Amino acid sequence: MELNEVAAARRSIRAYKENTTISKEVITEIIDFTKNSPSWKNSQTPRYYAVVSEDMLAKVKSDCLPEFNANSCKNAPALIITTFVKTRAGFNREGVADNELGDEWGAYDLGLANQLLILKAKELGLDSLIMGIRNAEKLREYLDIPETEEVVAVISLGYRDIEPEMPKRKETDAILKFF
Repeated sequence: MELNEVAAARRSIRAYKENTTISKEVITEIIDFTKNSPSWKNSQTPRYYAVVSEDMLAKVKSDCLPEFNANSCKNAPALIITTFVKTRAGFNREGVADNELGDEWGAYDLGLANQLLILKAKELGLDSLIMGIRNAEKLREYLDIPETEEVVAVISLGYRDIEPEMPKRKETDAILKFF
């Protein structure tokens, strides 16, 4: 699939087929692809926690996600928790912010990497949903995520059980200005 086709086919999926699995090898391939993402001074701060066991999936879905997100990823066979290492992207070697964004730059870099994650997943036939409303402290506890990392998102991966249409997009003239 060409990049334009992958991006056009990708949707936020809130209904997944039951009784499916995703191999550790496929998840590793997806995460390996995210390493192609640019980052501030090549800091490479994104980190990923793959939840694939039935027990931990049930625990994370019930305890770490609000009900509407838990329902949206009910049958997803994998959840990827995405974090970034704090005080590295957007900071100099002495730990002083290089610009007014500070740690927000780490979130920016993670967003770039997460975009590659969902596009690679789609290329491999998987669908996804990025969820930003989650219980970061419970995730930190359950998955042993260090305090040096900022928990940002939970991304469900699986096989869609619905065929949503492409949402309306703004015209290019509405989002682009030339000077």
